[in-house]
Amino acid sequence: MLRVLSNSWALFFGMFLLQLGNGMQGTALGLRGGVEAFDSSTMGYVMTGYFLGFLGGARATPWMLRRVGHIRVFAALASLISAAFIIYAWWVDPLGWFLMRVLVGFCFSGVYVVAESWLNDGVDNTNRGKALSAYLMVQMAGIVLSQAMINVAPAAGFELFVIMSVAVSIAITPILLSVTPVPLFEATKGMSLVELYRSSPLGVVGCFFLGAIFGCMFGMSAVYATTIGLTTAQTATFVGVIYLGGLVCQYPIGWISDRIDRRTLIAIVTAIGAVGCVAAGAAEPSYEMLLAAAFLIGGMANPLYSVLIAHTNDFLEHDQMAAAAGGLVVLNGVGAAGMPVVTGYAMDAFGPESFMWSMALCMATISIYALVRMTARAATPVDETLPATPITMIATQVSAEYAQEYVVEQASGEDDAAWDEKETAA
Repeated sequence: MLRVLSNSWALFFGMFLLQLGNGMQGTALGLRGGVEAFDSSTMGYVMTGYFLGFLGGARATPWMLRRVGHIRVFAALASLISAAFIIYAWWVDPLGWFLMRVLVGFCFSGVYVVAESWLNDGVDNTNRGKALSAYLMVQMAGIVLSQAMINVAPAAGFELFVIMSVAVSIAITPILLSVTPVPLFEATKGMSLVELYRSSPLGVVGCFFLGAIFGCMFGMSAVYATTIGLTTAQTATFVGVIYLGGLVCQYPIGWISDRIDRRTLIAIVTAIGAVGCVAAGAAEPSYEMLLAAAFLIGGMANPLYSVLIAHTNDFLEHDQMAAAAGGLVVLNGVGAAGMPVVTGYAMDAFGPESFMWSMALCMATISIYALVRMTARAATPVDETLPATPITMIATQVSAEYAQEYVVEQASGEDDAAWDEKETAA
């Protein structure tokens, strides 16, 4: 792991700074929206802009890379992100914020594609798994620590947006000075939704509703915290604890998923997350209870993405896995794009606790469907499954496909070694 970090420190440091800015923007906008008295449904539209842009960026980035190359695309998109963060403070209007969120989501999608392509090009199969794990940890750490930056200035001013912009601007420098052009990433031809569903109904349903949960967490958590009257420091801590839970629980849940029927784990994890949401939404929780619920929700939801992709792999041939992973990433993004609007309207109509109830409903749906699927067909024997590879819900199709290709390569290498050993013994 240390060798991976030392060889790619500039890329990881740059991505850490990018995540500082990205993590700050949702919280800063949620706080500023409260200052400006924007209602929850309005903020729902604002927040969904990021996910709409992200989906569009995933489609457009390969075309841009073919036109002008990795370095120019990365520099241009990062510069636009930096500018958009400043415009947030200048154009304080729901329409302006929505448009900037679309732009930021579009640009971050492209930035991630380029960065993940550089990362994959800089490693080989002996350390690719460690590189992907380090990439996940750096991203999650950046988002967690970004919440501490929220406390350095009031949301009513422009300082927070300047800090976000500066973080992104600085992030560009070490990356551009340390990388070289890489071959263009060509996405694997995706599987159709029907093919995906036939292969793994739980993978499709689970990734869609997990995307909805992520859209709620990443888009509306600060809006919820502001609506129930938390202070700036409390809001930042609440949001940060959601991602801290994901960082802490990622590897334990992934480890367990490689040792039992993954459907059982999915049902249990989502049931626990639903209970946490219900506990926080059914009463007027104390601040300490909110933090406990936030840790539980983030800890159960964030690692589930990798588990769902690994579960889908259990019912696929090796040459289908990369395409399936790419399709699940898109499906996850579609779920994320719609949920902030739905949650915003629910919060206006039924109260801020609808934030918790919305996620509880999504988690309960996944849990119940996992139990239903357990009765529909037998589980794949544990010794015939491939391991889960950590993937964040903010990653793109690039890292998802590379992660699956790495898993397949590792499995193929183990099969070859076992065959050679058998031949030697014979």
